Amino acid sequence: MKISKQKGTRDIYGKDLKIWQYIEENIRDICNTYNVKEIRTPVFEATELYSRSVGDDTDIVNKEMYTFTDRGGRSITLRPELTAGVVRAYIENGFSSMITPIKLWYEANMYRYEKMQKGRYREFTQFGVEFFGSESYLADIEVILLANTLFKKLNIADKVVLNINSIGCTTCRKEYIKALKDYVKPNLDSMCETCRTRYEKNPLRMLDCKEENCKKILKNAPELTEYLCEECKTDFENLKKMLTELDIKYVVDSRIVRGLDYYNKTVFEFVSKDLDLTVCAGGRYDRLVEYLGGNSTKAVGFGLGMDRLVLLLNELNILPELNDKVDAYILMQDSNAYKKGIDIVNKLRENGYIVEFDICNRSFNAQLKYANKINSKYVIIVGEEELKTNTCVIKNMEDSTQEKIELDYNLISKKIN
Repeated sequence: MKISKQKGTRDIYGKDLKIWQYIEENIRDICNTYNVKEIRTPVFEATELYSRSVGDDTDIVNKEMYTFTDRGGRSITLRPELTAGVVRAYIENGFSSMITPIKLWYEANMYRYEKMQKGRYREFTQFGVEFFGSESYLADIEVILLANTLFKKLNIADKVVLNINSIGCTTCRKEYIKALKDYVKPNLDSMCETCRTRYEKNPLRMLDCKEENCKKILKNAPELTEYLCEECKTDFENLKKMLTELDIKYVVDSRIVRGLDYYNKTVFEFVSKDLDLTVCAGGRYDRLVEYLGGNSTKAVGFGLGMDRLVLLLNELNILPELNDKVDAYILMQDSNAYKKGIDIVNKLRENGYIVEFDICNRSFNAQLKYANKINSKYVIIVGEEELKTNTCVIKNMEDSTQEKIELDYNLISKKIN
């Protein structure tokens, strides 16, 4: 019986995989220049980690998590996001005693049982950064700069819009939540069931509702930025001023609240102009470390959807020439040539050349056809006659010219370079 992949998952190979690898190479290079260190955490964690950090009343916790009971009777969840896992690792491994700021990055698969949409899967991949130990708005600036640098490297900086907002701190949000509830109350009965629940448990998240009727009701709701305390207001003004000075264009969007409960102060999103997709989102979460049992630690970060980024590059056809050529194919005509031929193969590979030879017992003509199919630039022919004279024939597959040279690695290397 045929077994198929699960709904919401994908096999990635061929051209698509080349695009992924191209993005990943840029991520590693950029994080290295920003002196951000990689971290890898388990694919599953205690369910409580997410219910406490993400929020009990969020869709992620209530509807989307892959949760199961293991053989020890523990409730385990496949990670739906990674900030909570990185914070857990930060606390458990004593990162707070190290030199601050601690700057970490990751690329990993996440799992959410959610409705399938364009660029959205149930197993998806995120690249993210988490910075710990700085309360300055300059830390917010640097994580935004890092994301923007990646978009520049991928030639899509002009294809995404940076939307920013401040959702304030616990103190200034209290006054705003009161004003928001007063505004909504007359129309509460006509709002969706989710918003009616959020009205009692987490009113701020009503602003994130996608229902058209709720969006219409909330269109003229009070703006959170009007209720910021002096500290939060100063912080947000400094952020905007610095973005302007750095010539990073932005839009203040008072409806950005983010779907996770741990955010405060600055929140932001990079949104595709053409596809109307949020590609990257993040912000500040100054209380999460303490809430999960660590010392009071200021923090800021983002998560970037790799699947959506690949979709964007494909849809807009903004891709470099992804080299899929083989440098050389070593064609060995008989078994006597194997030792010498494979020795040349190994030396070429050790020096970074992409090289293949026959492992399927093909005929001479079949090997030439195969070399052509895999886009090999050169074919190096080693047979009985060549072994006698310690020579080989190098054929240029692009112009079909060929010449005989000494069977020597250095000479071969110069010819195919």
